[in-house]
Amino acid sequence: MSMTPSRHDVSSSFALDTQGLGNLKRSAKAGSLEATRGAAQQFEALFINQMMKSMRDATPSEGLMDNQQTKMFTSMLDQQLSQNMAKRGMGLADVLVRQLSSQTDAKALAIGTDGANGTNGAASALDIPMLPKNLGPLKGMEGAIQTNGLSASGRSQAPHVRAFQEKLGAHAAEAEAVTGVPAKFMLGQAALETGWGKRMIRNADGSNANNLFGIKAGPNWKGKVATAVTTEYVNGVARQKVEKFRAYDTPADSFKDYARMLANNPRYEKVLDHAGDASAFAHGLQRAGYATDPQYAAKLSKIIKNSLA
Repeated sequence: MSMTPSRHDVSSSFALDTQGLGNLKRSAKAGSLEATRGAAQQFEALFINQMMKSMRDATPSEGLMDNQQTKMFTSMLDQQLSQNMAKRGMGLADVLVRQLSSQTDAKALAIGTDGANGTNGAASALDIPMLPKNLGPLKGMEGAIQTNGLSASGRSQAPHVRAFQEKLGAHAAEAEAVTGVPAKFMLGQAALETGWGKRMIRNADGSNANNLFGIKAGPNWKGKVATAVTTEYVNGVARQKVEKFRAYDTPADSFKDYARMLANNPRYEKVLDHAGDASAFAHGLQRAGYATDPQYAAKLSKIIKNSLA
């Protein structure tokens, strides 16, 4: 059996070989399933390299050998190690190949020809608008897995959950940078408040108020206002009330305002102290008076842990 590496096996070449990547991209556009595998493997190498970089950054280093030159060569070594580790595989490439290949005709995939529409998922893997669309160093890699129908833990996700994350994931990531609260915690709260986007507060003209967190419009609010019927609990008893809520031009504005509220309102200071734990975060919000529903924390924890985990 021949041991010659495949011409699409980027992991067997030098990590910084741009010519090899160029060849892979051209092969992908030609409609090769083999190239799809190569592209997914290269993306897995990127993921592994980012993990290694994060570990290096977290490790204290000092001494005579700690200088810019050694850091540069260490970085190059890590990139090559990432290539070699991706060749062995840790599962991410397989997920990406399944996602990309599903965009082609199933029969064409089986016999190795172009799909009925004349395209192949391999091109998307290298042109990459669909892969790392909102990918940051590590949290974006989690998003890449989630867009393939799996949660970060590898469990299957319902289509409406997947769609909700794909639509709002980038906004949640931006809010995470401001508050330190994991994006999936905020996505879980937005899902709870809006029924996964199906129960949105509406303006008087019927348009979407884009209020994803049920934030009310108090006397200090100077922006747009929408009126809606809401359920409030008084002494544990549910009652319907008409309340004024903040209205936003876009979902991104809702996330930004929510992030500002958590970061600047002293009543949520202890909530941010426990932003690393889903249950502590949810119960901290309830103790701070975010919602009157006695089951609010339990419901939020369940969504974060079961649907988004």
